[in-house]
Amino acid sequence: MGRVQLFEIRLSQGRVVYSPGEPLAGDVCVRLGAPLPFRAIRVTCTGSCGVSNKANDGAWVVEESYFNSSLSLADKGSLPAGEHSFPFQFLLPTTAPTSFEGPFGRIVHQVKATIDTPRFSKDHKCSLVFYVLSPLNLNSIPDIEQPNVASATKKFSYKLVKTGSVVLTASTDLRGYVMGQVLRLQADIENQSGKDTSPVVASLLQKVSYKAKRWIYDVRTIVEVEGAGVKAWRRAQWQEQILVPALPQSALPGCSLIHIDYYLQVSLKAPETTVTLPLFVGNIAVNRAPLSPGPGPGLLPGAFSPVVPSAPPQEEAEVMAAGSHLSNPVSLSTKSHSQQQPPSAALCSVPVAPETCAEDGSPAPLSLHPPLCVSTGATVPYFAEDSGGPVPTSSALILPPEYSSWGYPYEAPPSYEQSCGSGADPHLTQGADS
Repeated sequence: MGRVQLFEIRLSQGRVVYSPGEPLAGDVCVRLGAPLPFRAIRVTCTGSCGVSNKANDGAWVVEESYFNSSLSLADKGSLPAGEHSFPFQFLLPTTAPTSFEGPFGRIVHQVKATIDTPRFSKDHKCSLVFYVLSPLNLNSIPDIEQPNVASATKKFSYKLVKTGSVVLTASTDLRGYVMGQVLRLQADIENQSGKDTSPVVASLLQKVSYKAKRWIYDVRTIVEVEGAGVKAWRRAQWQEQILVPALPQSALPGCSLIHIDYYLQVSLKAPETTVTLPLFVGNIAVNRAPLSPGPGPGLLPGAFSPVVPSAPPQEEAEVMAAGSHLSNPVSLSTKSHSQQQPPSAALCSVPVAPETCAEDGSPAPLSLHPPLCVSTGATVPYFAEDSGGPVPTSSALILPPEYSSWGYPYEAPPSYEQSCGSGADPHLTQGADS
């Protein structure tokens, strides 16, 4: 009986990333030291998704298949000693979802080859994973080019008898970005009280939803920026820029078991005030310039007007003295920034040439094969029906140590559809509202 010295799959031109609807061609290569009788030589191309209840566990509790095609390369016979090559070609379906890998599930596409040997002999098998990238065109999302604005007001008490409020308004220049693009954030804070606020924090969050026996939500902080606090009876403005790192695209259309959402959360810890802006991460940039060409995103007309703070009678003198401060906002400085430099080896599973950015921060033209990112860093999952708190997992892909340990949300952020109405594409919101 012959001994198989080499049995492997080689894709044409060494390609790794494919688009839906493309042909996938290659060869099954065999090197034998002696003749090998066989009953059949087959090659199969598959795409599937599996989700587990436990982190880093390959025992899937829910699975779905996207395609499964087989070809017979050779019928019953005997392969002589030497090297043999069997060409094959498959046509990938246009509905194949983008590859993804996370602690609770993965979307995987692969080619498998088998040499079916006679009875009582060991079959020979090999496989090769390839990646599918179904580009998300941000221009297909309604109002994607519009500024993103949200506001919240927090009333609170201090010094036992005094009351005040803080108005936090945050905005971004767009609602969707691609890797390497600059996200321009502006936060306006009216401190209508005699107490200084805590520093303001902006966090880019990724929420991955896995549909196992119940929905599992995996939320992590991708980038975190901290600005200075606001003095009493002051109005302040904070402008910051975040370079969008290499991240898996939003939504993962075509997959019903895994869904990805992104949010920009701007918050104060004291008084506790938070606004959340839903965002999209795609592969094809918005082709319309932002409405505000200035260094910051700016606000919609009338979105933030000076308000005379309400206060107990004993504070009327303070209010009058503070009027000029509220009408003349000061600029806040940035205290810390956890921004990483893309592309990151922890985020991209396929080596690609880094994209450069123009001096104005606009993204460079998209390459023929944009970077495919199938996983991101360490995770803190929490469960829809679990009374316990978040539990860290042992993911092998860990974010850089400078990433802050600022608390993760215990409640899932709202979906894009819940935040912005029913105008969003339903294919981009499935599975995110559980």
